[in-house]
Amino acid sequence: MKNLSISGATGSIGTSALDIVRMHPDRFRVAAMSAGSNIELFARQIEEFRPGIACVLDSEKALALKNRLAGKYLPEIVYGDEGYCMVAAFDSTDMALLAMVGAAGLKPALAAIESGKDIALANKETLVMAGSIVMEAARRNNVAVLPVDSEHSAIFQCLQGNRERDLKTIFLTASGGPFKDTPHDRFAHIKVEDALNHPNWDMGRKITIDSATLMNKGLEIIEAVHLFNVDPDAIKVVIHSQSIIHSMVGFRDGTIMAQMGKPDMKAAISYAFSMPDRLDLEMDFPDFFDLESLVFEKPDTEKFPSLLFAFEACRQKGTMPAVFNAANEVAVQAFLEKRIRFTDIFRLVSETMEAHTCIDNPDLSGIMEADCWARGKAQSLI
Repeated sequence: MKNLSISGATGSIGTSALDIVRMHPDRFRVAAMSAGSNIELFARQIEEFRPGIACVLDSEKALALKNRLAGKYLPEIVYGDEGYCMVAAFDSTDMALLAMVGAAGLKPALAAIESGKDIALANKETLVMAGSIVMEAARRNNVAVLPVDSEHSAIFQCLQGNRERDLKTIFLTASGGPFKDTPHDRFAHIKVEDALNHPNWDMGRKITIDSATLMNKGLEIIEAVHLFNVDPDAIKVVIHSQSIIHSMVGFRDGTIMAQMGKPDMKAAISYAFSMPDRLDLEMDFPDFFDLESLVFEKPDTEKFPSLLFAFEACRQKGTMPAVFNAANEVAVQAFLEKRIRFTDIFRLVSETMEAHTCIDNPDLSGIMEADCWARGKAQSLI
């Protein structure tokens, strides 16, 4: 029986993870949970899974949760940054699934690692902001960092049984989002509702916008550099709109291995939970006769300069990846609030990065200062 901490329980990754627990109650138990503001759903989850501790965004939400659970099962209720770290590092857990959105996931990830928990990482921003610090902490504490992103899980699976020194190229696939074929001169007129309509994946609002801008693929480039200890030049982005091949690994003998499946996050989550075992998820294989062919395209970096921003952040290292991420978070939120246009997301990220004086080899406080600076700068540009 593996005891789990689920951070971000009410989001798309968290609810999928809980589905897996429901399917395999003999293998998994939820010992700790956290959520943000969706108190009604979170209360139902707590009643069902009965964790020892639960965390929400703030004291107001904590009181609302206590009132909602009054007379029913009531775990220890905590809130805020400290509470999220308590959930991630909860004593009776073996593994922490980290599926919080944005920079908020960094401190809970480090708390889980320092407490000796293996982590199933669905939060890209943790490694984007502080990849060197996080991976060094994992090595020091002898814990595993297992990827939950479908692309990084695919790469991880392709590397099993192979030697790291034989890896030559990572082919990071991208769906291309809903605007792959939209003319560039129409980008300024893209509406929030259109950007939230992803053709293949069911995700949260922030990551869905990141997919529409290909900013998510930029974040994944930086994440892959740290997860797989590769040079950025070894990573190639490939547009694959069918989302059947989730990523590929090329080896020095010219061999390529690909991980394939239907676009469903349960496969990646369950592999992180159970590897090297594979769980029966009652999922169908892709219908290859219906597909007829698999199609690949080059990314258009004029329409989607996000990839260029990411490679530049990788080149500069230091605090620049944190600045790239923070500016994007601010820009995406402003777009969701209809305060800026779709094209302004690219402008805000670019101008914030250009204005930043990169600091080499920052400690955690230096990264957090850069994150704060970038948010302020992006807001001022808005």
